[in-house]
Amino acid sequence: MDMRYWKRILSCLLAGSMAFALAACSRQEAAPTREAEETPAVSQAPAAGAESPAPEGTAAQEEAQPAGESGNTLVVYFSATGHTEAVADHIAQATGGDLFEIVPAEPYTDADLDWTDEDSRVTREHEDESLRDVELTTTEVEGWEDYDTVFIGYPIWWGIAAWPVDSFVSANDFTGKTVIPFCTSSSSGLGESGELLAELAGTGDWQEGQRFRSSASQEDVTEWVDSLGLPAAQ
Repeated sequence: MDMRYWKRILSCLLAGSMAFALAACSRQEAAPTREAEETPAVSQAPAAGAESPAPEGTAAQEEAQPAGESGNTLVVYFSATGHTEAVADHIAQATGGDLFEIVPAEPYTDADLDWTDEDSRVTREHEDESLRDVELTTTEVEGWEDYDTVFIGYPIWWGIAAWPVDSFVSANDFTGKTVIPFCTSSSSGLGESGELLAELAGTGDWQEGQRFRSSASQEDVTEWVDSLGLPAAQ
């Protein structure tokens, strides 16, 4: 073979080698490295001495809030037709207090409550005060000594508190308690009912009471409770 043949062979080999090398370099630059794909981004840590904000609801945040006064409230009531019970429920919701119902051992029926009937139970009890000593199922309230504020609720009968309330008041010691009477009536006011109960109790700091109409709303009752400025319930 002459020299020109070998030169052509050598030139072809050199050209192929250079093309292979260029292609390899191109593929290496285009492909991402494993480090770039798998290494997560690094978040910056707070600088030394910097305070991290406390999350909502943490103890640190709660301690920073001013603590208000606290007190225990009891709502005692006698309800003949349900109106006083409704107001008592509103007061309990507004104060976060507990409820205690005064229940006669012999409940009053609709016929008993018919004050227009001369022979009805309430009429006879009104005419004869000796009949007003109404026996109750119980006068004892669990944890009575722990209550600071006591609401006393009742309907107005002949200008005074319904007498089943008398049995409860006379049976309990109100020493050290703030007592707030309230009543329900379609027309009559509170009158002297609160003062008469305070005299019967002989103990406790009895406050001026409030009369509510039979259809008193939660808003009406809450507005009155708020005006009293009572300590917050526990």
